[in-house]
Amino acid sequence: MPSNTIGSDGTITRDARSRYRQRADGGAHGAFEAETKRAGGSPRADVQVDRGQAPADVAALLGDTGEVVIRRRRMYDGERLVQLADTYIPAFVADVAPAVAQLDTGTGGIISRMADAGLAQADVVEDVTQVPASPEQANALGVEPGALLLTITHTGCTEDGRTVEVTKHVLSPGWTLRYGVPLD
Repeated sequence: MPSNTIGSDGTITRDARSRYRQRADGGAHGAFEAETKRAGGSPRADVQVDRGQAPADVAALLGDTGEVVIRRRRMYDGERLVQLADTYIPAFVADVAPAVAQLDTGTGGIISRMADAGLAQADVVEDVTQVPASPEQANALGVEPGALLLTITHTGCTEDGRTVEVTKHVLSPGWTLRYGVPLD
């Protein structure tokens, strides 16, 4: 089952039921690129990488208030900006997986680089909320400041419980999020 589909009207459905069971394929540099290509889209991302402090809510999830690697991405399907994604990675991860701090993280993206360094994500939690668009988000995504936008806060932890990534995805209008729950 495909993870993302793009409807004829441009609506994007993000199907998390299979998203984290697949490795990026076709040489893709992460799930967004692989999924958008599979859906017939034209993915691209503008990436900035810095070091700094995580916002308080992210620092609380990381369990660390020290310096982090911050990956800020603007993610497009063709020329259409479809999401803003800011990833916060603890310094200890960048110490053992230095490629996470590079602009080009290679095939599979940061999750694969972490796994290569022995920090595979074994548990993922995603909190979906609506947040009012900041002036910067509104300008980028073509909405009014304060308009409610879907935001996914992705927290990835290793098998031993260490948080290795927190990503805040702010979605443009027109997304559907699909989740499944296994029934015993």
